[in-house]
Amino acid sequence: MLKVMVACGNGMGSSMLIKMKVEAIFKKHQVEAQIDHTSVGDAISSAANYDVVLCPLSFEGSFNQGGKTQIIGLQNVLSEAEITEKLKNASIL
Repeated sequence: MLKVMVACGNGMGSSMLIKMKVEAIFKKHQVEAQIDHTSVGDAISSAANYDVVLCPLSFEGSFNQGGKTQIIGLQNVLSEAEITEKLKNASIL
């Protein structure tokens, strides 16, 4: 099962909205995943435990890009089309 972390500045509103979008996309594409949401600060320290981290583009550079975890930055965190496209580009869908 795919492990996905969704992060935003405080880990409250935006990350929950992104999580809901990702859940809908995964359901549509029949991808089984555990999806958690949190603040960027917490996500940075636990990113290595996940296959994918989605976050606003402005936070993408905060993560260590050298590990197995794919970091996906989003310009428009509410765009299902952008999330889908970036998940496809990362070979997740």
